[in-house]
Amino acid sequence: MRFTIAQIREMKERGEKITMLTAYDYSTAKVLDDTGVQMLLVGDSLGMVMLGYESTIPVTMDDMLHHTKAVVRGTKKAHVVGDMPFMTYHTSVADALRNAARFIQEGGAQSVKLEGGENVAEVVARIVSCGIPVMGHIGLTPQSMNQLSGFKVQGKSLEAAERLMKDAIALEQAGAFSIVLEAVPAPLATLITKKVKVPTIGIGAGAACDGQVQVIGDLIGVFPDFVPKHAKQYARVGDLIKAAGASYVAEVQAGIFPTKKESYTMDESVLAELKQAHGLEG
Repeated sequence: MRFTIAQIREMKERGEKITMLTAYDYSTAKVLDDTGVQMLLVGDSLGMVMLGYESTIPVTMDDMLHHTKAVVRGTKKAHVVGDMPFMTYHTSVADALRNAARFIQEGGAQSVKLEGGENVAEVVARIVSCGIPVMGHIGLTPQSMNQLSGFKVQGKSLEAAERLMKDAIALEQAGAFSIVLEAVPAPLATLITKKVKVPTIGIGAGAACDGQVQVIGDLIGVFPDFVPKHAKQYARVGDLIKAAGASYVAEVQAGIFPTKKESYTMDESVLAELKQAHGLEG
């Protein structure tokens, strides 16, 4: 049975740390589902780590649904969160409801995530009122990277910190079941975590958050472009892939792969008739 939002809330109440990772495909999701991770986020970060875009902005609903379906098919226990992409919940409440519903109905996700605080609180409340759980996301919000002038730590000034505190409170009051805090100073994340009753999920926000989320490509070392300060590489799978690929190329070119072990046979009498029919004896 999948983790529910009630169980995730209860983990905060008991002081148990919540874990979330991103996943974008069936195979990775299937492996991660057996690790005990409570939530898998089909993040719009797939735009960069899977599709090669420079940001999350070009990612479409069709992109997100395609990958969400794959992750859902690969999981049985993890709570799957669908990340609502750029401008799919800003134009109107009706559009936001329609797109959130698509994640649940078509994608099979159990909840959706959207970026913003007070400015999206009404949208969050409407989506929640329709029975769709919502995860909030404040701090560094990649969909607003142009307005934020790039990927920078948020909330360092008193004014910015107050704004993030108000954003968190607004999301809680709107009914969000949890809030991602991204690239927020650890002391500020600690205060927000104490202030709100819903779980906070940190990424570059210190250890006091109720849970943590990381991009799987950063975690296992397969995203070569850069490693964020907040990420820890628990493996270097990219190096293993490169070594395996190079060995394969070398063996094929040397004529030592495939061997009889990797090849299939056929009935000798059938082979003999085929050779005779096509003049390929000898």
